[in-house]
Amino acid sequence: MKAPDDVSAMLKLKALGWGVKRISAELGCSKHTVKRWLGLGAWRPCASPSRSKRLDDHGDWLAERFRRHASNVDVIRQELAREKGIAVSLRTVERAVAPLRRELVAQARATVRFETRPTT
Repeated sequence: MKAPDDVSAMLKLKALGWGVKRISAELGCSKHTVKRWLGLGAWRPCASPSRSKRLDDHGDWLAERFRRHASNVDVIRQELAREKGIAVSLRTVERAVAPLRRELVAQARATVRFETRPTT
């Protein structure tokens, strides 16, 4: 994946009449990379696949259990299997609650107090 500036540099150099080999040597990338971006004609972000996940519909339930069990993901996974009949790996549950964990860490950082000496 090249940065938008690199791709625009490739396109400008090609417009000046530079060859693919020369552009690739100048920018330090392979000929195939230059050919690909010149073929596209402009920079485009990578397309990430959007597929549904098994725990997408259970966000509120996961958030409630995450708070109840003090972020113990293995207990949440066991309750998922027992109560909802959803058998998933521990890693799947970890990925599902990752935003909640980041939010918890941010809240902990935001509430840290620094004690200072009283002024006399």
